[in-house]
Amino acid sequence: ALCLQEERSSGINAEYGGATLVDEVGIDVAYKVTKYFLEVFGERISAGDPRVIEELVESGSLGRKSGKGIFLYGESHKGSTRPVNPVAEQILNRYRTPGQAAPSTEDVQWRTYLRSVNEAALCLQEEIIANPVDGNIGLIFGIGHCPQRGGPFQFLDTYGAQSFVDKMHRYEEQLGFRFEPAEIVIDYAKSGKKFMH
Repeated sequence: ALCLQEERSSGINAEYGGATLVDEVGIDVAYKVTKYFLEVFGERISAGDPRVIEELVESGSLGRKSGKGIFLYGESHKGSTRPVNPVAEQILNRYRTPGQAAPSTEDVQWRTYLRSVNEAALCLQEEIIANPVDGNIGLIFGIGHCPQRGGPFQFLDTYGAQSFVDKMHRYEEQLGFRFEPAEIVIDYAKSGKKFMH
């Protein structure tokens, strides 16, 4: 199941999935970033139970650099299919919601992507960034936001602010406040205004 989840998170927003990304960056680094983001942004930025990543670090599963993270690494584990680290799988299984169906590939991709776009819009709304062009450049070069989409604000113009707001509201109904669309996108949707024009 974990390998399927890895595949699910790739596609719309990244060259590879979240499990590979966190293994490459380092689970200990991701843990420090998560703690910092939770202190600064609170629940708005959370995504799941932070105890999962904390337990991974405590178990020594730090990612590729330690030879084990979500996956196992080393000479005997080369190739495109890496085995899942049984310790990581055990930790992840402890935090699964019993009876909850796994989301579809498309659903995981949209949920991940929409939250990153919404966060960029919040940065513009809160004047953390000066304009949409800076937001597009920052996300493309800073965190690897998919360049073929032109950045989050180009995506909003292409996809449509109203379509974005509608999709976010659907997720908000299912998954809660973390999917509340940024007020600036709601305003643009109502006015028909474009971010990049």
